[in-house]
Amino acid sequence: MLAILGITTPIFLLIGVGYAARWSGIIQREQLQGVGVFVLYCALPALVIRALTQQPLEEILRLDYLIAYGLGSIVVFSAGLWLCYRLQRQPLNVSAMQALGMAAANSGFVGYPVAAMVIGSPAAVLLALNMLIENLLIIPAALILAEMGNQQGASLWQTVRQTAQNLARNPVLIGLSVGILIALTGLVIPGPVDKAIHMLADAAGPAALFVIGGSLFGLRGKGMARDVGQIVIGKLILHPLAVLVAFLLIPDIEPVYVAGALLFAAAPMISIYPLFGQRYGLAGVSATAMLVATVASFFTLSLMIAGMTLKGWLIM
Repeated sequence: MLAILGITTPIFLLIGVGYAARWSGIIQREQLQGVGVFVLYCALPALVIRALTQQPLEEILRLDYLIAYGLGSIVVFSAGLWLCYRLQRQPLNVSAMQALGMAAANSGFVGYPVAAMVIGSPAAVLLALNMLIENLLIIPAALILAEMGNQQGASLWQTVRQTAQNLARNPVLIGLSVGILIALTGLVIPGPVDKAIHMLADAAGPAALFVIGGSLFGLRGKGMARDVGQIVIGKLILHPLAVLVAFLLIPDIEPVYVAGALLFAAAPMISIYPLFGQRYGLAGVSATAMLVATVASFFTLSLMIAGMTLKGWLIM
């Protein structure tokens, strides 16, 4: 257990450093946003490019992994949407945002740093694969449904087109495109450029955790126990369970891929979740859910690592 805490504790200490920096006034909200922009527009794309160019593309783009992780995420998203929209009779935009919180993990800012410490270099490859699922499947589905709920008069085509235009400007997807292009064409990255990419990629994990910690400062919420509770349970428990079941249906997949998928799925929701929530009528709930999920994930991730170690999927 001490070995497991040795992995998870530094990660959450870095989150705590970000929180303390905001609490003490050392860094202001605007400055923290600048660090977040650096991570999103520079460090994470560099990390994805490095992951896609370090080994043959056919070894990276694992269809079995994409199917299993995508299936688990779709199941949780659909279940969350059915629960909120059909059973609880909540508006479509609110239901879509709750389902998004359950099914889209914070792969870049939490999942990757945790997985990198646990499984090592394969974490970067899994980050790229998970980003494909989240940015091309789960997030677009949630945004399209939320826009349909917000704009009852808008056509489905208009909503899809607007969402596609927004995704085309996503820096992580641009990094994915560049990495795949380099891998397909066999281009050789010049030494100084390659070194710069590696330096930026190495900064992604620590800087992302710092931003998450700073973003948690000042979040408050009351009277939201049911909604917050079901989002957090969906994200930290149901999402990993659904991903696990999906991977068990895939024959002959290496344990390191299963372990990595579970670590990513067990991460809290995407970092921009409160921003989406604010836009679609779920501001307080989404911010509080991210705060609770981030704190709770220290315990759930530690327990998951312990369980996978006992199972033999991890060697500590």
